[in-house]
Amino acid sequence: MIESLTPTCDSDDCDRPLSAEQRRIVYESPGGTRHVYECDCGAVTVTVHR
Repeated sequence: MIESLTPTCDSDDCDRPLSAEQRRIVYESPGGTRHVYECDCGAVTVTVHR
């Protein structure tokens, strides 16, 4: 289910949707897969998929 959601920028003054083109880093950890996005506003958002 969470995979079907579109992540959005987590900055206070921005709520832009984040796309695969903005995904800069993907890595695995014991807690799940981390996706790191860099928004056009300059903010960085990390999502975790378990």
